[in-house]
Amino acid sequence: MKLPERTIERLSTYRRTLLNCLDAGKNYIYSHELANLHSITAVQVRRDLMLIGFSSQTKKGYDVKELIDVIGKILDSSSALNVAVLGMGNLGRAVTTYFNGKRSKLKIAATFDVDSNKVDRVISGVNCYHIRDFKTIVQRENITIAIITSPPDTAKQLAEILEGAGIRGVLNFTTIPINISSNVYLEEFDMITSIEKVAYFVKEMNGGSLEK
Repeated sequence: MKLPERTIERLSTYRRTLLNCLDAGKNYIYSHELANLHSITAVQVRRDLMLIGFSSQTKKGYDVKELIDVIGKILDSSSALNVAVLGMGNLGRAVTTYFNGKRSKLKIAATFDVDSNKVDRVISGVNCYHIRDFKTIVQRENITIAIITSPPDTAKQLAEILEGAGIRGVLNFTTIPINISSNVYLEEFDMITSIEKVAYFVKEMNGGSLEK
């Protein structure tokens, strides 16, 4: 069964929380505890876990390690997936540095840029190549996912390059929406929109004014 996108998002956040709980020595957790940590209802947590066939709650709550393993089987591929980052400016470096090593089944295998000061160097622990070599490197490294962190005006051109190279999933961090084949899963994350959304609700909580 194909799970809803929002369920997948919550499962990912549950796993991060559960890993932190395990590190802190907490081996069991109740649905209402997990719900409180994510500002949602216990009903929502139980519904998500039912969708993945997990219902082994005891009097002590859910077994944290067992739940982590079950979520891993849902989210992770049987073999590791390789990822490419396009654009090694501040955001690209930050994404590469932060992400690599966080998940055993996902690896940033290559980065790309057009700046001669970055190409043919190791940046944030990963080899950086010229974008003109993208298809060759993708095939050589078996890369299936791409993260776009380049300047916004390059996003549409890069989308064509990604599709032509056989990329199957794209995370677009630019502020420009891109069009890509329905055969490619696209996730777009606009930080400016997200910040403006937060600012709007802060304003509303203050009665329409930011003045205290």
